[in-house]
Amino acid sequence: MSSVLYDTPGPRAKRRNVVYTIVFLAVLGLAAWWMLSAMADKNQLAVEKWSPFVTDSRVWTTYLLPGLTETLKAAALSILIALPLGALLGIGRLSDHRWVRVPVGTVVEFFRAIPVLLLMMFASGIYREYTTISSDLRPLYAVVTGLVLYNASVIAEVVRAGVLSLPRGQGDAAEALGMRKGQTMMYVLLPQAVTVMLPALVSQLVVIVKDTALGGAMLGFTELLSQNRQITANYGANTIATFTVIALIFIVINALLTHLAGRLERRLRQGKKSATVNIPAQPGATEVKSDAATGA
Repeated sequence: MSSVLYDTPGPRAKRRNVVYTIVFLAVLGLAAWWMLSAMADKNQLAVEKWSPFVTDSRVWTTYLLPGLTETLKAAALSILIALPLGALLGIGRLSDHRWVRVPVGTVVEFFRAIPVLLLMMFASGIYREYTTISSDLRPLYAVVTGLVLYNASVIAEVVRAGVLSLPRGQGDAAEALGMRKGQTMMYVLLPQAVTVMLPALVSQLVVIVKDTALGGAMLGFTELLSQNRQITANYGANTIATFTVIALIFIVINALLTHLAGRLERRLRQGKKSATVNIPAQPGATEVKSDAATGA
């Protein structure tokens, strides 16, 4: 049976695919063996390099957990600010008024084009020269500012694309009911676009969590990844072990974030089947009840 994307492989193609798979696994196994051998030669697989993460609680209480706290703090602040700001910018880009659409589009394209690390460094310099923020808090402020400016611009494009992906009939139906542009966006288009945008939004939230590490690399922000320097200095240059543990922590955090977003998406899809909203009536008009799933 064939599909739109590809033809079902025949007997020869199946045998060829099996050979390719075996060769790939063999190459992958050789690469893994070479990497482990190199690590063993550098004494990075020795038990004493890995045991502190299990036997010494100070590794966690002094370095990893405080670093994780700073990472989550910066990520949470950035997400809480960037999400609503990005939604507003995205709606602004969809405005019928040129005097709103053009400036908002300029701001979005400007900050989306600048590397997030550069935004953090600019923010740090501005805070140092023109504010009284203490040196202890300045790295956090700079990291959050850079993450918000960049990711709000990206989220604005996600929102705009999500709304434009909806069938044009949704907006036409709302206009036929006498709804204003703002009501159409709030009660009809955005509720439906959320489920379309959610995978891209989750990906961007994961990016925010990971990009906090840029502040540790350049601004002295004491986030999770930056703690590797302290750990390796105090526990026998266990660089590989430290990076591995930190990577696993990032994987767990982002996996939990993706899982929660998946559950939210399922609930939103289930709720759309029966959800209705009451549209506030205009002066002299009757209240209109609209189905959020159909826009009618």
